Amino acid sequence: MVTMSRATEDYLKAIYHLAHRGESVTTGQLAHELGVSAPSVSAMVKRLEDGSLLSRPDSRTLQLTDSGERAALRVVRRHRLLETFLARMLDVPWDEVHAEAELLEHALSERLEDRIDAALGHPTHDPHGDPIPPRDGPHEEGWGEALDAVPAGCLFRVDRVSDRDSAALRYLGELGIYPGVVLTVEEQAPFGGPRWVRVGEERHPLGPALTRLVHGHAERG
Repeated sequence: MVTMSRATEDYLKAIYHLAHRGESVTTGQLAHELGVSAPSVSAMVKRLEDGSLLSRPDSRTLQLTDSGERAALRVVRRHRLLETFLARMLDVPWDEVHAEAELLEHALSERLEDRIDAALGHPTHDPHGDPIPPRDGPHEEGWGEALDAVPAGCLFRVDRVSDRDSAALRYLGELGIYPGVVLTVEEQAPFGGPRWVRVGEERHPLGPALTRLVHGHAERG
């Protein structure tokens, strides 16, 4: 039986995010994601394997078991509920709620989690558009299309904006790029230049580092 310490929960959540972003889930990638050393990752991976929370489909790849996935989803649920609470009830800016929720998610009891959920009206998405897992039942994490993958000339409805980079999130917010906003996708500058989008009456150039953070669906004519 693995003790659900803060470190354990952080590892499970990181593995979950890597897998659902479609990235490689390896010890090296996990070390990079968490900012820890490779030996630390190896030791924790061994504990998670021994606790039947993690398996290895092959020699390099890590995969959550069904038990590991459920444990990760409990942490993800608390995190996204806290982000929503901080944004709605305390007016914490959307580029700051992630870091605050990281600190609070490990101390949140199920009773308080349920009270927060009820007080917020049982929200389905957090401020960044990330879906909040239910207490029980299936959960769909789908990311949709990235803004850098859609053709020029279409409308693009923003569903999610990654919170991995708070400075980029703050900048996108200043441009008015939030979940629910519909952008007009204009030309892509050649030779690695920016993608131009229109938000209302304003045109903005977005480099690849920004367009990869914005996900949604294109409405092609």
